[in-house]
Amino acid sequence: MEQMVGKLSFRVQQLDVRVETKTHDNVFLTAVVSVQYQVLREKVYEAFYALTNPREQITAHIYDVMRSELPTLELDAVFEAKEDLALAVKNALSETMTTYGYQILQALITDLDPDQRVKNAMNEINSSKRLKFAVAERSEGEKILTVKKAEAEAEAKYLSGVGVAKQRKAIVDGFKSSIVDFAEGVHGTNPKDVMDLLLLTQYFDTLRDVGGAPNCKTTFVPSSRTTADDTRNALLQAEAAK
Repeated sequence: MEQMVGKLSFRVQQLDVRVETKTHDNVFLTAVVSVQYQVLREKVYEAFYALTNPREQITAHIYDVMRSELPTLELDAVFEAKEDLALAVKNALSETMTTYGYQILQALITDLDPDQRVKNAMNEINSSKRLKFAVAERSEGEKILTVKKAEAEAEAKYLSGVGVAKQRKAIVDGFKSSIVDFAEGVHGTNPKDVMDLLLLTQYFDTLRDVGGAPNCKTTFVPSSRTTADDTRNALLQAEAAK
């Protein structure tokens, strides 16, 4: 005579366990471990009779692994070692639970939750680092702009100097050509006479340009020979300035 004493499901089951512990740098955090397991068909007898409560057995092993592994890691390293922690939990459970007729399919670290004050401090540190990086980048950009501006000004001044030098060379060459042509065309003259004539021409051209300027009212040409002439010119200039 057979009698049914219980039922076991061969479906994949999941157990979520919250573990609170501290890290190597004394930061308390809560880790959520999700374990997916299944009854082995060939070990149904052990799965039903060997353990009174398999979920509590799995939970105990998760506590043991997590509270032995996490205290060896600092907080930042914990987030980087999630896969290693999950593998350690799976290996420890598989080694034990297979004997009792349970197969551990997967172990996942689904959440790592430090204390709220720790999270706020981490956010502030990250914000400060990003602000520092932004300031450095902005300073570097301003430095590049300043250097480029200085280089452009130096290049402009160089080109301006080259232009002025070429202009003066052209003027000198023109004077030289004029002096030679005038001396050859007018007998009895020497280069000094020609230079005096050219300078006088330049002098009158300058007076014409100054006198024709929009803001110029009166142009005084110094030609005094006595103190009385100086005084008269000074009075005329003062009157024109009113």
